[in-house]
Amino acid sequence: MTKAELSKLQISIITVLISSAVLATTDLLFSNAFAVDNNWYVGEGVTKDMYVKYKMSHFDTNNGREFTMTIYFKDQDDKGNWISPVFVEDQGKVINGTFLLSPLDLTALGTSEIPPEMTKYRSAYANSLQWLAAFVPKPGQSLNAGSWGKIASIGGSEIKPAGHQELNIPAFKDPVDSVRVEYYKGIASNTYILNEFPYPVMAKTYVDVTTGSAPIQFQYILVETGKGEPAIPESSIVEVTPPLKERTERGDFYVSLDWNPPTITSGQETTFNIEVTDKDQFPVTQASYDFIVMASNNTILLDLKNQLAREGTKSHSITFDQPGIVTIKIQVNSVKGVTTGIFTEQVEFQVPVK
Repeated sequence: MTKAELSKLQISIITVLISSAVLATTDLLFSNAFAVDNNWYVGEGVTKDMYVKYKMSHFDTNNGREFTMTIYFKDQDDKGNWISPVFVEDQGKVINGTFLLSPLDLTALGTSEIPPEMTKYRSAYANSLQWLAAFVPKPGQSLNAGSWGKIASIGGSEIKPAGHQELNIPAFKDPVDSVRVEYYKGIASNTYILNEFPYPVMAKTYVDVTTGSAPIQFQYILVETGKGEPAIPESSIVEVTPPLKERTERGDFYVSLDWNPPTITSGQETTFNIEVTDKDQFPVTQASYDFIVMASNNTILLDLKNQLAREGTKSHSITFDQPGIVTIKIQVNSVKGVTTGIFTEQVEFQVPVK
C-alpha cells in the first residue's frame, strides 16, 4: 500500500469515528430530552381514556366512613380541562357526576356538573387525593428534594420525600417501587407516589390534635386503573349494623341512630332511637332537632320539625312500604334553648330496607 493510499485510509477511519461519535451524542441528547425526569406533580402522566378507582375515607365526610371513587379522564375541553365522569359508591348507594379537572393540578373546578349529594365527596377529593397539589404545583418538585415545604401546622415537620418503599397495591399485579412522602407531628403521616402516575397510590394521614390519640384525617389506596370507560357501578343493598354514629359538620355534636328490629323490613314497623351528645360525646339536654326520612328517589317519607329530646334521646316509629336504601337526616337546631345560629349541624345516615 502506498503512502497516499494509507493516508486516505486513515482519513476515512477518522471520519467514520467522528461521525459515529456525533450520532451517539445526538442519540444521547435525544433520549435525555424525552427521558422520564425525577419531578412529580398531581396530574403527571394522566392520559385520555384513563381511569382510576380508589377506596378512601375522610374525617369530615360521613364521619370517616369508607367509600370508593372512580374517576374517568374521558376527554378535554378547548381550555385543556379534563372532562371526567365520577362515580361514588357509598354503602350500596351510587352517586354520578362529572368533575371538570384543571390540567394544572387536577383541581375539581366550580363549574363541575355534580348533584348536590356529591358536594361532600368533591371536598373529600380535594382534601385527600388532590391535597399534595399545594406543595408540588406543575412542573412539580424533585422526588429527591430535601423538602417540599412546611405544612400549615405549628410545630409540625416539613413535608418531604423520605425514601423508596415497595408496596403491594391492589391495582397492580406485582409490587411497585414507590416514593414515601412524610410529615410528622406527634405521629407520621405518609403518602406514597409512583413517578409518572397522576395521583398518589396510597396514603394515611392523621388529624392535628393537641391531646389524646390522633384520629385518621384521610386514607386511600388505588384499587383499580386502566384504559377505556369503566363499568358504571350499580346500587345495591348492603348490610348495616346499628347503632350508627355521625359527627355534625362543625363538630359541635355527635348524633347516634339505633333501630329495632336490627333488620329493617318493608311492611314492618321500625323504631328509631336518636341520641344527641356534645363534642366530647356527653349527653345533652333539651335538644331540638328535625327528623327527615327520604327514599332513594329523594321522596320525603317523614318530615318531623323541632322534635324535643329532653334528656338527649327520643324515639320515632315508621313503616316503609318498599325495600331500598333510605336516607335519614337529623339536624340539631338548639340545645338548652341556644340555637346553632347560621350553622347547619346536620348528619345523614343511609340505611337499607329489605
